Amino acid sequence: MTENTSGLDPKLLEILVCPLTKGPLTYNREAQELISEQAQLAYPIRDGIPIMLADEARQLDENS
Repeated sequence: MTENTSGLDPKLLEILVCPLTKGPLTYNREAQELISEQAQLAYPIRDGIPIMLADEARQLDENS
């Protein structure tokens, strides 16, 4: 994860966790989201800033 086209700092990704489960997140560069598999939520990244609020996250479905 050395490429930084979104403005998301790779070091930031290493320390961020899901605010609900405290579990790890995966970065979806194409969708500009941080994915919590445990919570089944996708947190948006806007202007390079992760929006880590459950109210702003979208629910993942089986097709995600």
